[in-house]
Amino acid sequence: AVVGVLFDDKLNALFYNWQTVAIMLILFGVFFLVVETWNKGKTAKIHSIGELTYTSALIIGAFQLIAAVFPGTSRSGATILGAILIGVYTFFLAVPVMFGASALKLVKFGFHFSSAEAILLAVGMIVAFVVSILTIKFLMGYIKKHDFKAFGWYRIVLGAAVILYFVLAR
Repeated sequence: AVVGVLFDDKLNALFYNWQTVAIMLILFGVFFLVVETWNKGKTAKIHSIGELTYTSALIIGAFQLIAAVFPGTSRSGATILGAILIGVYTFFLAVPVMFGASALKLVKFGFHFSSAEAILLAVGMIVAFVVSILTIKFLMGYIKKHDFKAFGWYRIVLGAAVILYFVLAR
């Protein structure tokens, strides 16, 4: 939140471009492949949020900061990678950061909504919440049987597609 409040405009000016998005898509795709290969066969050390230490939370927070600063970096993906590296696994760790980022955007917008905009925002938030819960449920079932390598390959292919699109569009 501190980084977002202090440096949001400067970070947007520096990093919100197709090159950064493509690089971060590919970089985190490779990172997913490396971490999953390195972590194969290991079991989680931390099984509940109550077992998290301040150090673990700080490491996961650092990954969330990277995701907040660099477009093309999935917030939940970065959270998952940071958590896997230290032996934690949960999709719910991304929720506080996503809430904070959304709150920051609302503050920057100034809460100047018409009635129709407020209703649309509320409906959008409710739908996003429900879809998120369903998605988390699906992904938890998927991860019990698979790993995140498919997500890594997807990110690499998408990053390459972004580069091809913008290079060919010139």
